[in-house]
Amino acid sequence: MLRLFSKTLKTGVVTERVKKPTSDDLEQLGIEVKQQIDRHFKGSLAIREVDAGSCNGCELEIHALNNPIYDVERFGVHFVASPRHADVLLVTGPVSRHMQTALLRTWQATPEPKWVIAAGDCAVCGGEFGESYACCGGVDKVIPVDVTIPGCPPTPKMLLKGILGLINGVKTQSQPLAASQK
Repeated sequence: MLRLFSKTLKTGVVTERVKKPTSDDLEQLGIEVKQQIDRHFKGSLAIREVDAGSCNGCELEIHALNNPIYDVERFGVHFVASPRHADVLLVTGPVSRHMQTALLRTWQATPEPKWVIAAGDCAVCGGEFGESYACCGGVDKVIPVDVTIPGCPPTPKMLLKGILGLINGVKTQSQPLAASQK
């Protein structure tokens, strides 16, 4: 135990330094997200996050979206507990065989119109897990994906940009959603 402790003291911190987002840059991105959500979703966008077999790195970054620095609630982005209340499914991790049916059922329980964001390299293409006896690969192998956000893990700012990209994609596909369509 002492050997491990001394090795840790000698090695020090080996993680990357994270550049703190500038408040002006983040605020501009948030204001743009809020304007698009107000225009196309009548004030709020409900997201259901689904972990399909990840290492939880992406989840930590998604949870950071709700911390006081990013605070996406003020921009109209809300995380919900049920897919029945969601507009968007935010899926992380490669889809394990055990989660395949659960992910499909979650997607089916989400009301129309619905969109799917694959967040992180594992969700986009299977990452280092790929396809195997235990893993289906990326999310697109199980359900249709509208937006992908690469990164291992993607930063909260990248996630916010991905949400904005989804909203802009919705904008190009159709007119603003009526309350009866949502």
